[in-house]
Amino acid sequence: MANDTVAELMAELAALDDPKARAVNEKHGDDHGVNLGKLRAIAKRLKTQQDLSLELWATGDTAARLLALLICRPKAFSRDQLDTMLREAKRPKVHDWLVNYVVKKGPHTEELRVLWFDDPDPVVASAGWALTVDRVAKQPEGLDLDGLLDVVEKDMKDAPERLQWAMNHCLAQIGIEHPALRARAIEIGERLEVLKDYPTPPGCTSPFAPIWINEMVKRKN
Repeated sequence: MANDTVAELMAELAALDDPKARAVNEKHGDDHGVNLGKLRAIAKRLKTQQDLSLELWATGDTAARLLALLICRPKAFSRDQLDTMLREAKRPKVHDWLVNYVVKKGPHTEELRVLWFDDPDPVVASAGWALTVDRVAKQPEGLDLDGLLDVVEKDMKDAPERLQWAMNHCLAQIGIEHPALRARAIEIGERLEVLKDYPTPPGCTSPFAPIWINEMVKRKN
């Protein structure tokens, strides 16, 4: 039904909150216990409802915000709205979904990438780097790739976790997509040793940039 109120949806989300799921999520910095498959099922029922999305976001509740991001209209947000929302998105899953499901699908991606890239808040800056990874892969023209490697080389080792992950992803993406810079990217990764000892499950690719780059290049060939 399309006439759900925020209060009804909040009650529905509260009823779905699973303490075990919450405990797992809290280890990753997320404070909700709603199964994401069930959350997506609610979003499918609601379809796109921009006004309802804004009301859900305004609750500040993590599960409600995730639902808001699934039913919003990405192109309906202004640049300033998205900037404010990102700065409010303190939980990793909300931050990731906002960047990937909304910002990347709207008209303000490049403007926000530039705005966030050098932000003093490392969480905000990590969003700028995440959008830069996308450009490295899909539209590298106009990017100073050597300059990006310079920044990674200088700052990644001591960067806070979320920013470090995003910088590392950018390092790997440059190495994967740009053969002329591959040796430099691998050398930087080997020297900095960021995520070298990260526990990687069997069958998964290590996030350690030299291994990641070589594995993905091998798959492409």
